[in-house]
This record gives sequence, structure tokens and C-alpha cells, in this order.
Amino acid sequence: MQVVCVIPARYGSTRLPGKPLADVCGKPLIRWVYERACAARKVGETFVATDDRRILDAVSAFGGKALMTLGQYQSGTDRIADALRNIPCDIVVNLQGDEPLMHPDTIDQTVEVLERDPACPVATAMVKITEEKDYLSPSVVKVTFALDGRVFYFSRSPIPSRARIGIQREISGYFGFKHLGLYVYRREALLAFPSLKPSFLEKVEQLEQLRFLENGYTIKIVETPYDSIGIDTPEDLEALRARLRSEHQTL
Repeated sequence: MQVVCVIPARYGSTRLPGKPLADVCGKPLIRWVYERACAARKVGETFVATDDRRILDAVSAFGGKALMTLGQYQSGTDRIADALRNIPCDIVVNLQGDEPLMHPDTIDQTVEVLERDPACPVATAMVKITEEKDYLSPSVVKVTFALDGRVFYFSRSPIPSRARIGIQREISGYFGFKHLGLYVYRREALLAFPSLKPSFLEKVEQLEQLRFLENGYTIKIVETPYDSIGIDTPEDLEALRARLRSEHQTL
């Protein structure tokens, strides 16, 4: 099957304007994300979908492929669906533009979910939450799921119940699962997404993937050992720079 990856990248981030172009150890942030996608074995082509000529020019400057999207979009998924209408493919990877540390193996694992299950329209990934502060943080999206990997729900609230923190840790050794900023869609599911109205739970949680669940779509999830850090604030950006500088020094 033909697999493409599309990275949505807006210039007008509320908390960190111009985020995709922020310098990270000599490269724009969007290039770190792009190179992670290109390192995945399952991905054929990689594109950046953007609303800003500055981002398009930056991607072109390092040899990447970028697509301009000029509409008004409710979410990054809507932007990707618009960008991909005229590009042939079977499976689409949506790697968030602020995920420069997403492991290529996580991308491959998530694509494999759809390869193994022809009936599954959407897949995503998760990692164990081992710190209580992450479990309690609304910035860390939590997920619950069935034994076969079908997702029940995503939330910014602590799920399973916050009131049972001690029991959860005692039983499992961890607090729950963190949802990572990665989705894999079958082409037809992605193209159907913009026709689905933004749903009640999507608006309450501010999580676009809930639109799929509320409209009866199955989402399957795979566990990965590799955590990833989204970049939302200047503090996140500085922490990323420090981490990469440290990793480079140890090579």
C-alpha cells in the first residue's frame, strides 16, 4: 500500500507564534519533524501542509516537499484532508508539526495496525505514564482502550479515575497511557472527516480525534516504548534545545 506522511504546520500558534520556524540547534523545528517522518521505513513520501509562504520556503530550502493550504480549517486533520485530495495514496500518516522527537519505529508500528486490520480506518499510538504529574496534567492527553486495541475515549482529565491513583499504580506499576501526537488514516476515512461536524466531546476536550469516535469510527491504538514531547511553549522549546545539545555531546 502507498503510504504518505503529511505534517500540518501553522505559523500562527497562539502560545508560540512562528513555531515551525524556530531555530533548534541550527535547524528549523519543522525540519526535525520532517526528518523523523522520512526515517520511517513504512513512509513513502513526506509533505508539510502549511498556510504560510515562510514555512513553505523554509521546507523547500532544506529539500523538503510542502503544500499550501488556503482554506479555513477546524483542525489539522481538516487541513491534511484538503491537502491530500489530489495526491494518490492508500494510507496517510498525520505527524503533528510540533513533534520533533517522534520515533520512526512508532510511526511504522502505527502504520502496521492498518496493514494487519483491513477493517480499521484509523490508528494511533500511546506510551505508559510513569509520573503522577503527567497523569494529572491537562496538557498530557490520556486514553483508555479495549483488550483488542479499540479506543474507548481520549481525555485531558486523568483516566482511569483520579480517585484511584494509588490502586492503579499498585496494580499496574504505571498511571495510565499518554496519547502521542500521531494518527494514521485510510484515505477514505481522512477525506470523510471534513464532512463530519465538529462534535460535542471534541469541543469540550479540544481533541479532534473525538470527532471520529462520536461518529462511530473505530480507532485502534498501539503501545510504543518511545515517548515524544510536543512543543507548545517557549519553555518546551528551550527544553528541546537542551536535550538535543546533550544528546549530541554524548555521541
